[in-house]
Amino acid sequence: MKPNLRSVLAPLALLLLPAGALQAWDYEGHRIVNQLALASLPADFPAFVHETAAAERIAFLAGEPDRWRNSAVLPLKHVNGVDHYLDYEDLADAGLDGGKVPSLRYEFAKQFAAGRAAHPENFAAIDPEKNADHSREWSGFAPWAIAEYYGKLQSEFSYLKAFQELGTPEEVANAQANIIYTMGVMGHYVGDCAQPLHATKHHNGWVGANPNGYTTWPGIHAWIDGGLMAKAGIRTATLAPRVTLAQAIALLPQDDDRDPMFVAMMTYLQGTLKLVEPLYQLEKAGKLGDTFAKEHGKGKDPEPVSAEGQTYLQDQLLRGGETLGAVWLTAWRNAPPDKFLRAQLLKRQAAAGK
Repeated sequence: MKPNLRSVLAPLALLLLPAGALQAWDYEGHRIVNQLALASLPADFPAFVHETAAAERIAFLAGEPDRWRNSAVLPLKHVNGVDHYLDYEDLADAGLDGGKVPSLRYEFAKQFAAGRAAHPENFAAIDPEKNADHSREWSGFAPWAIAEYYGKLQSEFSYLKAFQELGTPEEVANAQANIIYTMGVMGHYVGDCAQPLHATKHHNGWVGANPNGYTTWPGIHAWIDGGLMAKAGIRTATLAPRVTLAQAIALLPQDDDRDPMFVAMMTYLQGTLKLVEPLYQLEKAGKLGDTFAKEHGKGKDPEPVSAEGQTYLQDQLLRGGETLGAVWLTAWRNAPPDKFLRAQLLKRQAAAGK
């Protein structure tokens, strides 16, 4: 199949983005993650999410947080970009244990800011010219963003149940629409955390000590997300038969009272971090479409994506989709009754009966 104009231009567009604004998987990859998550859901999950319009909206919303990047509104740019990644190595550089950082965003931010100030030798000076959104001080907040969206989704399932019992058809429809929106948008961040270059400081080429001679080409991130994805020709239909049935995440109480879903998402991201060096090894071996030729401007067309490269990409998309499905299912299964709303609806019902 010949690539269309959009698939040809997408990698170039990514290369023109500022270094801190690179996306993960590009739009098609994020759609795949959300669609695989839908395919993973068990039969008892609310059926309305599989209706044609709902499923398409969930897939479309996978790209919403990246579309927010196109806005020139500084307050949005300031908070949006940092939710897409976590440069995990920065935590240790700030004197923090990644396995023990707080699950509350602002408590973590205080600790990280103090640790960064206490260990300035571990952090490069911030170039104001490359910090237009005033976010380079941070290592990223992706696991926090997922945990926060999980809380929203669980709340929405709770009040959906109340409206289904005592509400109007319009209220049920609106509650379902909110769930569809949150499912779609949160899928973006879970998908980001399946892309290894969103879990590491080596996101735009290897930085610092480099004894293995990995590429330092800043375009590798864009190539993985856009050019390579397009060249590999990965589609949802190819991966869907491999999806495993979603299982709810065991939300175990933590001795330090951290939020269990946050802990689960940090564990998920730590698993992604382990895949960073294998990705660079594949690139070095020329198994990712020969990025060396692109990097050094030899005028040579990239080689086909190897079987190893294809498998690597497919596995990460599957891992993102299956994890997302598990998060959705956990929100549904663990949604407590919205007692306050139910009480208010009962009062309304009683008043209407007078």
